[in-house]
Amino acid sequence: MQPDRPDQPDRPDGDDDRIWRSIVENYGERPELDEPPAPELPARPSAPFGGRFGDLRALGPEDEDEPFVAEDEGFEPPEPPPVPRTTPDRLAAWIGIFGSPVVLLLALIFGLSLPTYVGYLLVGGFVGGFLYLVFKMPRGPRDPWDDGAQV
Repeated sequence: MQPDRPDQPDRPDGDDDRIWRSIVENYGERPELDEPPAPELPARPSAPFGGRFGDLRALGPEDEDEPFVAEDEGFEPPEPPPVPRTTPDRLAAWIGIFGSPVVLLLALIFGLSLPTYVGYLLVGGFVGGFLYLVFKMPRGPRDPWDDGAQV
């Protein structure tokens, strides 16, 4: 039998297993493991209707015929603030960003042929609106205690 690699001597096939077993058997001290404790079973609920979450009937009203009534019936939320209006230049930018793709998509769906200059104007409106809104973004750092939520 020829050796597979020139740096290893020729060994019989069963010799590798014997050498490996002797290495494993003589490797360091073997830890002695204790038997793990038996898992404790959960206690059974004492209430007849108590499932996993206890007796849920205890959360309802005393009288079964009485409907569940909220305590804060007289609460009325305050009037919400009016929706803010945007400036005309930002409105035109938003229309360019959302309107141009919609017009191009509708022309594609319905098979309408747009003149070349209209296509260029729509693409230019999209790119121009995007660049305008990016240019108008606030550049300064925000308050360090700000959590990111803006209303």
